[in-house]
Amino acid sequence: MRTPTRISAVAVAGALALTTLTACGDDSTSASGSKDDKVKIMVGGLDKVIYLPAMLTERLGYFKEEGVSVQLLTEPAGVQAETALVSGDVQGTIGFYDHTLDLQVKGKQVESVVQFSQAPGEVEIVSNKAAGDMKSAKDFKGKKLGVTGIGSSTDFLTKYLAVHNGVNTSEFTPVAVGAGQTFISALQQGSIQGGMTTDPTVATILDKKLGKILIDMRTPEGSKQALGGLYPSSSLYMQTEWVSNHKATVQKLANAFVRTLKWMSTHSADEIAAKMPADYAQGGGKALYAQAIKSTLPMFTKDGVMPADGPATVERVLKAFNPNLKNAKVDLARTYTTEFVKKAN
Repeated sequence: MRTPTRISAVAVAGALALTTLTACGDDSTSASGSKDDKVKIMVGGLDKVIYLPAMLTERLGYFKEEGVSVQLLTEPAGVQAETALVSGDVQGTIGFYDHTLDLQVKGKQVESVVQFSQAPGEVEIVSNKAAGDMKSAKDFKGKKLGVTGIGSSTDFLTKYLAVHNGVNTSEFTPVAVGAGQTFISALQQGSIQGGMTTDPTVATILDKKLGKILIDMRTPEGSKQALGGLYPSSSLYMQTEWVSNHKATVQKLANAFVRTLKWMSTHSADEIAAKMPADYAQGGGKALYAQAIKSTLPMFTKDGVMPADGPATVERVLKAFNPNLKNAKVDLARTYTTEFVKKAN
């Protein structure tokens, strides 16, 4: 993610990081895009519908058309994708925007450069067995609730929903169960009574009748109801210093992703599903995968621009439960930029 000079200042294993970036073609002296157009991007779950624009952009050929070579990597949770960025293993992360605020108070300056969504795209699921005594977030007390990872955005949102509904974060147990089959298995085995996940995992659970939806945040309306406003989530975020030093490359990425968002807004869920790798359906079949995309499509922006009131909502949500953020001064203007997406549009 960083230039070689930057990495050596942050990573202990500087030589290793330099080797990695050399393989990526990174060049700290170039801001023109002539030598630094190979980019590694870590995604917090490539097969999750909330991060669908990542692989779809590749499949549509837009990276190639814009003249940038992108290697898409994947981790099961956004917090792990964030770690890859901070450690210098990748130049960009596709994950939740809320990490930019969390990292800022920890002294790390990153920013969203393309905002994919205006709602979390997350769903709080409850198992059939626990559905009788868990009818809202007020009933989180005493429960084991699945999240993709501790410190992930699913963890953040679960804690907010609990606190907002009168349940202290110490009164329930978050359990890191990932997504997909690991989440489903935990729900089936009773190691969690419910949890927060996304499509296509949600669609699979409902199709197999393993659980029910407790809170649905896949639409702007669902976000407003649960969180009190639009909650910008999935985004491409990068180290601010790297962005400043590689504007031509970042512009190419923004151009490609904005083209994808516009394409998504004019095509059906079936057409989108047909472009994606077959194994992304997680064994549910093409029809179920298309339904999962259809349920989640309303969360996406059409232009990659940050919703005007979104950052303030994210700050309010995080400060409700996060002691590191509660009394900290967050400069929201430094957590995102619209410079590149506005040019792309």
